Amino acid sequence: MSKFTVYTQDNAPEASKPILGEVKKAFGFVPNLQANMAESPELLAGYTALWDFFAKSSLTPHEQQVVYLTANFEHNCHYCMAGHTTLAKMIKMDAGVIAALREGTPLPDAKLEALHRFTTLVVRERGFVPEADVEVFLVAGYTRRNVLEVVLGVATKVMSNYTNHLVDTQLDKFMAGNEWTNPTQN
Repeated sequence: MSKFTVYTQDNAPEASKPILGEVKKAFGFVPNLQANMAESPELLAGYTALWDFFAKSSLTPHEQQVVYLTANFEHNCHYCMAGHTTLAKMIKMDAGVIAALREGTPLPDAKLEALHRFTTLVVRERGFVPEADVEVFLVAGYTRRNVLEVVLGVATKVMSNYTNHLVDTQLDKFMAGNEWTNPTQN
C-alpha cells in the first residue's frame, strides 16, 4: 500500500491549513482522518462541509450516530467504527444500541431499528430501496426529509470510510477501548 502523509497544520498543503485549524478548534486536536485527507484540500473541505450539514439535519444526534455507525459497519471501516463508538458514548447513547450497531444485530429501540434498517438498505442497495421499505421507514415516524438526510449521512461516510481504506488511517488515542473488528468476518 502506498504510504500517505499524516499532515499537521504546519506542513499541510496551504489550502488545507485553515480547515485543519477549524477541525483542531472543534475537536481539540486534528484526527488522523482529517490529517490524511489534507493531502486533497478539496476532499477535506467537502468532508467537513458534509459533516457540518449532517449535524444540522433534522435527525437527532443519536439518530445521526445510528446512520454513521450503520454505514461504517456496512463499509467495514475500523477507524470510523471506533471513532463513532466513542462519539456515541460521549452523547450518552444507550449501550445496547451501540453494541447492536457494532455487532450488526437489530437495535433494541424500534424507531432507531427502523432507521438502522433503512440506512442498511440505502448502503447495500446503493439507493435503490424498494418503495415498500421507504414506506416502512415513514410509518416508523420518519419523514421524506429524513429519507434524504440518510443519503447525506451515508455520503459523508463514503468519503471518510473509503479514505480510511485507501490510506490505512491509524486510530487516534481518543478511540482507545473502542477498537472494532467486523463480527461477520471472524
